[in-house]
Amino acid sequence: MVKYILFDLDGTLTDPKVGITTSVQYALAQFGIQVEDPDSLACFIGPPLLDSFREECGFDEATAQAAVVKYRERFGTQGLYENQIYPGIPEMLDRFVQSGFTLGVATSKLETYAVQILEHFSLAPYFKVAVGSLPDNSRGRKRRLLPKPCTSWAPGQIKQSW
Repeated sequence: MVKYILFDLDGTLTDPKVGITTSVQYALAQFGIQVEDPDSLACFIGPPLLDSFREECGFDEATAQAAVVKYRERFGTQGLYENQIYPGIPEMLDRFVQSGFTLGVATSKLETYAVQILEHFSLAPYFKVAVGSLPDNSRGRKRRLLPKPCTSWAPGQIKQSW
């Protein structure tokens, strides 16, 4: 029997606070909104960005989409590296893999960013798959990330998508 464990990325494997909040701060500044304390933007960690810009900032759909584009300008080059692995995570992942578990990541973060983060912080070898949202904001909700039915993953290089 194959045993699977799916992990979220942000707030589970890594602490993304600095990268996310400063990238949101950058995006909001492009709309004339100055946020002095990036910690006040921690509510953007976890939910899909489009939803957060609409709900937290009161942006309409077009403005929220433009804000996501601005966010990604900074996050894609700098913010994704402003991340920290929580203590003990590599050791825990190694124990799971050594115990026969197949590991995956499911995140509302852009799939390409998730893979880059896993690779940058040397976590990619533990995972057989990493799925996330796509640039068109599809699959932004975690319930849309899981396959129906869930299929087996082949060993080897980390997959993007099912």
